[in-house]
Amino acid sequence: MNKEQSGVLKAWEATVRKTHAAKKRANSIFGTITMANATDDDLENNNDKSDNISGEPYLVEKILPNGDYYTGQWYDNFPEGQGKYLWTDGCMYLGEWHRGKTMGKGRFSWPSGATYEGEFKSGYIDGIGIYTGPSGDTYKGQWVMNFKHGHGIRFYPNGDWYDGEWRRGLQEGLGKYQWQNENHYIGEWKNGMICGTGTFVWSNENKYDGQWEDGMPKGNGTYYWPDGSFYVGNWSKDPDEQNGTYYPSESSQAANLEWDPQTVYIELADCKICPSENVSIMPSQKVLAWYSAKTDDNPRRLSIDGRVSVGIERPDKMHMWESDDDSTDLTEVRRDLDSELLCVQVQHQHDDTNPKFNLELPLKVPKLGKKPGETISRGHKNYELMLNLQLGIRHSVGRPAPATSLDLKAAAFDPKEKIWTRFPTEGSKYTPPHQSCEFKWKDYCPVVFRALRKLFKVDPADYMISICGNGALRELSSPGKSGSFFYLTEDDRYMIKTMKKSEVKVFIRMLFAYYNHVRSFENTLVIKYYGLHCVKLTGPIQRKVRFIIMGNLLRSEYTIHRRFDLKGSSLGRITDKSESEIDSTTILKDLDLNFIFKLEKAWFEEFCWQIDRDCEFLEQERTMDYSLLVGIHFKEISANGEFVPCRRRSSSGNFENESTPPDMEEHFLDPKRWGTIKLGANMPAKVERTIRKPKSVFHLVGEQTGECYEVIMFFGIIDILQDYDITKRLEHAYKSIQYDPTSISAVDPKQYSKRFRDFIFKVFCEDT
Repeated sequence: MNKEQSGVLKAWEATVRKTHAAKKRANSIFGTITMANATDDDLENNNDKSDNISGEPYLVEKILPNGDYYTGQWYDNFPEGQGKYLWTDGCMYLGEWHRGKTMGKGRFSWPSGATYEGEFKSGYIDGIGIYTGPSGDTYKGQWVMNFKHGHGIRFYPNGDWYDGEWRRGLQEGLGKYQWQNENHYIGEWKNGMICGTGTFVWSNENKYDGQWEDGMPKGNGTYYWPDGSFYVGNWSKDPDEQNGTYYPSESSQAANLEWDPQTVYIELADCKICPSENVSIMPSQKVLAWYSAKTDDNPRRLSIDGRVSVGIERPDKMHMWESDDDSTDLTEVRRDLDSELLCVQVQHQHDDTNPKFNLELPLKVPKLGKKPGETISRGHKNYELMLNLQLGIRHSVGRPAPATSLDLKAAAFDPKEKIWTRFPTEGSKYTPPHQSCEFKWKDYCPVVFRALRKLFKVDPADYMISICGNGALRELSSPGKSGSFFYLTEDDRYMIKTMKKSEVKVFIRMLFAYYNHVRSFENTLVIKYYGLHCVKLTGPIQRKVRFIIMGNLLRSEYTIHRRFDLKGSSLGRITDKSESEIDSTTILKDLDLNFIFKLEKAWFEEFCWQIDRDCEFLEQERTMDYSLLVGIHFKEISANGEFVPCRRRSSSGNFENESTPPDMEEHFLDPKRWGTIKLGANMPAKVERTIRKPKSVFHLVGEQTGECYEVIMFFGIIDILQDYDITKRLEHAYKSIQYDPTSISAVDPKQYSKRFRDFIFKVFCEDT
């Protein structure tokens, strides 16, 4: 054995000894550990021989490139085992790691003094654990992805406590809440409020047992006194709706006879539920140096809850052709795809006369487009169809029905739950005479859609006036790519879309999940649907026209200057109009996008959380090809018709554009506007202009320029009813032959959801 071989062997033996020693010391307190004999090159080089040879973690201690500090076990360029990480802002984690993520048992502390001790999973607080807030409040129980979820006990700083079920960070299910004054409630909760059936007991032993809604008695209930007397009735905060009967006991005092049930509401007004604490940042949101230091052409991005937006997976080609539908005309599919692909070749050329490519060119207000659509008047080919539709809607909505409850039975969602009504021209016992041809009208799941309209706070009279009033519907000049036709109401409030039978089947299949989703998430961005119907024309043709009624996301008192339909794919995702042809009604696409959307911190967090929930729902229902429709109103416009950037401080210390009065303050100072601001509607925000350079014309996101504009934004997720059927599978297969499979729209629902979220989290960001 020569000297060189002998040296290598000794180095290997020394490494093994250090590894075994590290394992024995791993559970000690890391603040007292001295640095192991490992150089910086050992830590940063994945090809380190000792690492590869030993195959087990070893101890390190190092200052990371961003100033953070880590000490503990290390393997393959990541923490593995026990370790301590200290961030420069004072946050600290001490516990178990796996592949560079907190995994297992550990303790996380905040600079405020708050701590969490318990289980972690893939960076999230997940499992059983105890959170102690800076004010001494504590929660001990179950967690799922940073949320209190499951059973848990919460002690509040003021002395109140809650023991029961949690969901998504709020009390939901069965639970007990006790106030500091010894009053307590045992019963059902929903979204952090008393709701359902439960019992409230006062410290003086008076008791209410019955129904609750929004933290107050609502419905049937009984109020008891300690002496045995009680009051039974229907409870409501409205005295006109309150009614009941008082039953005295033999020993009751005469004073109870004069008792007013409304005093219960006054007493309960002082029993406030302590709000949830605001945690400044969750462990999964903390940036770890070994992830932030890695760079590539397509960096992975963290969503607001710390989830990594993963890259696109290639579809499983073995399953690409599976389908239960054998009726697809493959020749027609191929012809349609060929015509589309021919258009893609010359779509996106760099053009210095286009402000999308040239920062020197100002952004101008597009010419005002005329109201979209052709008014359907007498003589129009679809005039009778419009009359039939209006007659049917008036009949469906105006038909007497019992009071609608939001708690629906499973039978209401049955695909067989539909009502046919015949409309003869001379009228019938249930239908009025009319001037149109005779037709049949079908209502799909009428109880469900009546409940949806109630849930979305749609007044039945206003709904009928919008669709069936004196104003005619407007038909959009050309059908969409799907072959469906669109109709707008005169007031632009509702949009009516014709549907294929396959789309109706998809919607009926997912209706139960859709209803539960929009009911559970008040701020969902998924489009609102109000009705699903069918008109069957009698006569020799007997044509069936199915259609759905939905809300118009971009209806606003503001002028919408820019409209974008965003999917996160690039193939064919550009308008075929030149810059001079684009007007305020033009729908632009992904490769037309020249902005980054900036939301205020609280709104951005809510937006990211809701996008995740909505995409999880759509992925679960196996739908794809949906998109985020975005409308932008620019707040400041110069006299020559150019958008005015946000005011910036000049070298003289004054603000540029000071002569242009900003109306952002006006938007907030007008109390009437406060109630209209919600996630996706009337949202004050900023957009930052991006520019596309010759080498990056096909990149979905351009380069940021720092040029920002104050805007009002509207957005929501549309076109959610496309199943990944045989047509879409063939489209994917055919386009994949000529183009990058990740650039095309038609991909598997799981891939689609990941790509969509990844793109949306790149073009939306927090306004810092």
